[in-house]
Amino acid sequence: MLRTFGVVLTAVTLTAVAGVAAAGAADTPAGPTPVPLWTQSPSSSPTTNPTGGPTPTPTPTVACPPALPITGMVTGTTATTVTISYSLMFSGPPCGYDLPMTVLLFTSRDDAAKWQNPAVKAVTGLERNGQVTVDGLFPDTEYWFRFSDARDRRDPYVIGGPVRTQPLSPCAATATIDARWGSGFVATVTVRNTGSESLDGWLVRWRWSGDERLQSVWGGVPDSAGADVTVGNAPYNGTVGPGGTTTFGLLASASTVPQAITLTCGR
Repeated sequence: MLRTFGVVLTAVTLTAVAGVAAAGAADTPAGPTPVPLWTQSPSSSPTTNPTGGPTPTPTPTVACPPALPITGMVTGTTATTVTISYSLMFSGPPCGYDLPMTVLLFTSRDDAAKWQNPAVKAVTGLERNGQVTVDGLFPDTEYWFRFSDARDRRDPYVIGGPVRTQPLSPCAATATIDARWGSGFVATVTVRNTGSESLDGWLVRWRWSGDERLQSVWGGVPDSAGADVTVGNAPYNGTVGPGGTTTFGLLASASTVPQAITLTCGR
């Protein structure tokens, strides 16, 4: 009987203790779950991570527009020069290049692709849109061009070409002003065969430097478009042997007679 009474008393005691514990838990106000300081928002304080150092600030990434930083095209050639017009879309990093640009010419596309054995180079001005003439080239030769900037950063995109220089002219032309007056002048043009073969037809071209205009031609067939003039051979003087010469004359109007006329000759 005593044993049964002890069991009952123990059960009552445990039940009472459990009730007191539950009541104590109910009386304790609920609070927020603690958050580690290093996971708080940037406005929270302090801004330290578990390692004890400052939380790193992300570096902003610059998104460059989907456009070539520089473009170029050939706008002129002679027997020994190539003129390249260029356009620099962005000036300076991170999306562009530092002026002046360097134009490098190569004699094969493979050399251009590998940036090896450049034949010649030229430096542009400080204009973002301009042109540069590369000289010292071989006549009748193909070239490819590439760009690098003032800090020798190489443009990876543009490999221009091929562009071919003009062949050596088979003839040369010079002009002598025979008479001049206040409103015009008369000149004689001499055409010389500079090649080793007979010249079968020729064309002389020039551009007036001022307001000169062609009035008439004898010994040749003119084709004038304002400041640009072309004179071809007459039917009787188109054939010129090696080292030989022929001539034609011209009458021109001008408010100021030029000191000289720069001519080119070809066929």
